[in-house]
Amino acid sequence: MKKALYFEILHYDPSNIELLSKNYEVLTLRDPSLVDKEILKDVTAVFAPLGYYFGAEFIDLAPKLEIIATNTTGVPHIDVDYASKRGISVISLKGERAFLRKITPTAEFTFGLMLALIRKIPPAFNSVLEGNWNRWEFGGPKMISSMSLGIVGLGRLGTMIARYASCFGMDTAYYDPYISPRRRSKATRVNSIAELVSTRDIITVHIPLEEKNRNFFNRERFSCFKSNSYFINTSRGEVVDSMALLESLESGKIAGAALDVLDGEFEPSFPGKVSNHPLVEYAGSHDNLIITPHIAGSTRDAWFKTQRFIIEKAIGRIKTS
Repeated sequence: MKKALYFEILHYDPSNIELLSKNYEVLTLRDPSLVDKEILKDVTAVFAPLGYYFGAEFIDLAPKLEIIATNTTGVPHIDVDYASKRGISVISLKGERAFLRKITPTAEFTFGLMLALIRKIPPAFNSVLEGNWNRWEFGGPKMISSMSLGIVGLGRLGTMIARYASCFGMDTAYYDPYISPRRRSKATRVNSIAELVSTRDIITVHIPLEEKNRNFFNRERFSCFKSNSYFINTSRGEVVDSMALLESLESGKIAGAALDVLDGEFEPSFPGKVSNHPLVEYAGSHDNLIITPHIAGSTRDAWFKTQRFIIEKAIGRIKTS
């Protein structure tokens, strides 16, 4: 039986681990920092968590490796080109459009963050816990239906957000140079990011983390934002220059932000220093910034389905090899 390497930090559902164990001899480690040459010498499949890099150095230690699998849509933690040169298949959710159309929690959560931020739900709740019952300090700036929305990236998630926004009666536009102008959408196309951010009340981000998108939202871009607008990011923390966002919040250029991601969050040491992140420090004393710990996609059914999908694809490769 071929050997697969699984890491406990992936937290796969027990029934998914059981399925994997029926088709592979499963070697289990807490995390990739514990990997050594002896463990990898007979491994044919690795299930790769974010936060660790699976590049040439790792791959060269595994002479029998056939598959690197990850239940993520992005693969910044895998050297896909080098794996391909070695004849290794990289299995991910990238491009699995039919399957991913049924995986909706990130889009749902994005809209939830938007409502929580603009309607001041967290500070209102905290006020009640402090023994207060006063509605007047928690009035939102506008009805959501009278606010305009700008979507950066009209892929799977951006398309879902446009559909949800339509149900709320929002005037919605998008910027995505990789989408055909002829594509039908619930949102209106604009031709530049500057036009989008300067005219929309709310900007929500749905672009992948690629090198060209690193710090996509920088000081120059934030300076173009419509005054008193709102910023939502459930994409990747590294697409935003955190200090530029902080300056925009401190100056009042933007009215508020809601983030489910932070730059550096996949570094193994990040949990121990999260309280020192400049945006987390700001959020501790201001009520116009919401930060959640990358939970947008975190529903148990979505976890189960994405894990199962990737495991079944890996098993399928055994049967066809």
